[in-house]
Amino acid sequence: PIQTRHDGAKQPGFIQGDTVAHCGSCIEGRYAHTLTITDIFSNWTENRSCWGKEDETVLAAYLSIEKTLPFIVIGWSSDNGSEFLNDKMFAHLTAMSIKITRGRPSHKNDNPHVEQKNNTHVRKLLGYQRFDYLGLVKRMNDIYENYWNLLQNFFTPSQKLIKKERVGAKIIKRYDKPQTPYQRLMESEHISEEKKAELKRKYQTLN
Repeated sequence: PIQTRHDGAKQPGFIQGDTVAHCGSCIEGRYAHTLTITDIFSNWTENRSCWGKEDETVLAAYLSIEKTLPFIVIGWSSDNGSEFLNDKMFAHLTAMSIKITRGRPSHKNDNPHVEQKNNTHVRKLLGYQRFDYLGLVKRMNDIYENYWNLLQNFFTPSQKLIKKERVGAKIIKRYDKPQTPYQRLMESEHISEEKKAELKRKYQTLN
């Protein structure tokens, strides 16, 4: 059985996944999709484009991301789309001893960490137009892998909500200090010194 939801992670490796359709105003036909993976602890986010969102297509995009992540995947959470809840994805995740959870039916914000990235990491870059030319997938992945993901993960800070309390009629939210995903991983005791050294070398090559 696949459980519903997992709580906020205290270490890297609990990730959420979602897809964005680059279909314009028409969902018919074939067109590109973007798979987005976000780590809850660090906000480390990776994007990959794929042609369609059949189970084997999305799995291939996920595997491309998984092998580049700077941490071991411990938990996976997604919505109830057939591109995620299928035999191929289930077989891979269980073979890797990854805990699988999913959003609840009719609860569209059960994976908010990745869903907000659909806007900041996909739509703000590529917009809402229709990409129905197969050759664009390679170009999109070139942008994602060699430019965009690096910018977001190494140089773009964000704040995380750490406390929320009601004071009278108001909700008071408190956030931690702004940090990049790279900085959050470098401060984590769950990342090996070898992996931190590798991340630092990568960071020093970037401008």
